[in-house]
Amino acid sequence: MSKLTDVPKRILIGRALRSDRLGETLLPKRVALPVFASDPLSSVAYAPGEVLLVLSIAGLSAYHFSPWIAVAVVVLMFTVVASYRQNVHAYPSGGGDYEVATTNLGPRAGLTVASALLVDYVLTVAVSISSGIENLGSAIPFVVENKVACAVGVIVLLTLMNLRGVRESGTLFAIPTYVFVAGVFLMIAWGAFRGGVLGDDMRAPTADFEIKPEHPGLAGFALLFLLLRAFSSGCAALTGVEAISNGVPGFRKPKSRNAATTLALMGLLAVTMFCGIITLAGVTDVRMAENPAKDLVHNGVPLGPDYVQDPVISQVAEAVFGHGSFLFVVLAAATALVLFLAANTAYNGFPLLGSILAQDRYLPRQLHTRGDRLAFSNGIVLLAGAAALLVSIYGADSTRLIQLYIVGVFVSFTLSQTGMVRHWNRLLGTEKDPAARRRMVRSRAINAFGAFFTGLVLVVVLLTKFTHGAWVALLGMCIFYATMTAIRRHYDRVADEIAAPDTPSEDTVRPSRVHSVVLVSKVHRPALRALAYAKLLRSDTLEALTVNVDAEETRALREEWERRGIDVPLKVLDSPYREVTRPVIEYVKSLRAQSPRDVVSVIIPEYVVGHWYEHFLHNQSALRLKGRLLFTPGVMVTSVPYQLESSEAAKLRARKRQDWAAPGSARRGPAERAKDTLPRT
Repeated sequence: MSKLTDVPKRILIGRALRSDRLGETLLPKRVALPVFASDPLSSVAYAPGEVLLVLSIAGLSAYHFSPWIAVAVVVLMFTVVASYRQNVHAYPSGGGDYEVATTNLGPRAGLTVASALLVDYVLTVAVSISSGIENLGSAIPFVVENKVACAVGVIVLLTLMNLRGVRESGTLFAIPTYVFVAGVFLMIAWGAFRGGVLGDDMRAPTADFEIKPEHPGLAGFALLFLLLRAFSSGCAALTGVEAISNGVPGFRKPKSRNAATTLALMGLLAVTMFCGIITLAGVTDVRMAENPAKDLVHNGVPLGPDYVQDPVISQVAEAVFGHGSFLFVVLAAATALVLFLAANTAYNGFPLLGSILAQDRYLPRQLHTRGDRLAFSNGIVLLAGAAALLVSIYGADSTRLIQLYIVGVFVSFTLSQTGMVRHWNRLLGTEKDPAARRRMVRSRAINAFGAFFTGLVLVVVLLTKFTHGAWVALLGMCIFYATMTAIRRHYDRVADEIAAPDTPSEDTVRPSRVHSVVLVSKVHRPALRALAYAKLLRSDTLEALTVNVDAEETRALREEWERRGIDVPLKVLDSPYREVTRPVIEYVKSLRAQSPRDVVSVIIPEYVVGHWYEHFLHNQSALRLKGRLLFTPGVMVTSVPYQLESSEAAKLRARKRQDWAAPGSARRGPAERAKDTLPRT
């Protein structure tokens, strides 16, 4: 089975890497930016559209609030970036928000942050892939018709790429990310030149449409609530910011400085692109609606269900570059691709956080193990499975999925910044150097403002999005929290139970006697080898045991046993219902009941075959029996393997493959040839 799966595994993810090559996987800033910041950079492709979609509920008149909402998002982005620059310097070990909250606010706060981040990472993959499918579907109808299948296919592809390692996937993903950033900046610059210098009238394809408001004439508290909801939707541009603080160990040295520089660059790029697209959307008269089939009207007639609403960035690009132009096609392709790659932020954050949680015994220990390519493979596969399930449930609809979004990330933002305030308070209590104290006070002020602002946004998000799907994210957080708590309780209980005592106990006291039982069905080579091994153990009592499920076979076994004169008593257990496992278990339990201080050693002969399909033909009774005996106290189970010819043949084939050299692969040097031509004496 190992040989059957190893070849395709090597083809898909490459050769295994030695542990001492971990340093080669560290990332420079130019690669770390697209790896850890592809999510916030790509979110400008859908965050402006989400703002306009919410504002369209009140009609076209509400669109003039979009610049002010953009300003609020920009202020929040700079606040979060400045706050996280303090985090990466204070906690460079890679625990990020989880480590900050656990250290300063306690394990429960840390577990809450971890639950929020795990949910947010899963949603990042689901939203990014679904949004990318929708962008790609505007050009390829097949993708729209098979959204779920295409989305799951992209998730599988990204999973395979990340299983090849962070460095390799990051280098590959860097190109489309930089193409996207360059394309957006070129679109903003060219649009500003055309509108400000040339005076061209740039119009989006939806500029002539009218919006039928769902709630016309909103004012007062209702309008304020709508604006807050639009702001919370625009905050999707901030998702993924925390991934850099979680990924500090993945940077080259000096790690903290490189991570802080990458954070600042990411914030500057994301803010500029977000504001530029919002501005151009207003200039080109982009029209968006939550239900375009009914709410978008052209010449007094609704557009109908056949109309496909293109994203804001696509409409702006068409207005600036022209429909079907080379730059329009390049930006459209780069947008779709970078939205797929935005999920890479989660593919780097989720496995790393899962590894830290596994090390702290909150998740299964398998998540802490690095795979063949020095990536946390189990975490990558777990993330992919959860995201694929979510995409399937929600039909790869980004509008529905985005309502679940950003709740978790703002929970982690708020608790992390609150923990940083307590961190600086603790250090200020012992620091005496005036210059160091001034730096700490400045950092505390930044984190305090960040905690206040992100906490306020969290309240807004919960109030405006709870009934629209945010409750699902909260439910996911609760499930993660409860699961991790239960896992930690289990690990703690097991650790307490298996801890070696300081004083002698029943585990260290030698058993009174050892009663060995060899299971036999026929007198053959495996049975004889098992009997010979059992004799070598020099047990106090040794017997062979068989189960009578066929009278003729049992009689033949007795006769052969006596004919060979085997000096081990043979005990036969009757089984009127033709069971093998239960009679053996009951007999072993009876031995334990007679002498509780004795140990029963059950010795099972097993075949070793050379082909994976042969496993289904042998050893099934032995596997079932071993599984049952594991739950019987005071019983030791020993397998005595017997290698069949197919197994030996497999070993020979492997040895031949190892020793074989292709013609021309080994060359002789001049010295060797000269040596071979010397006459022998």
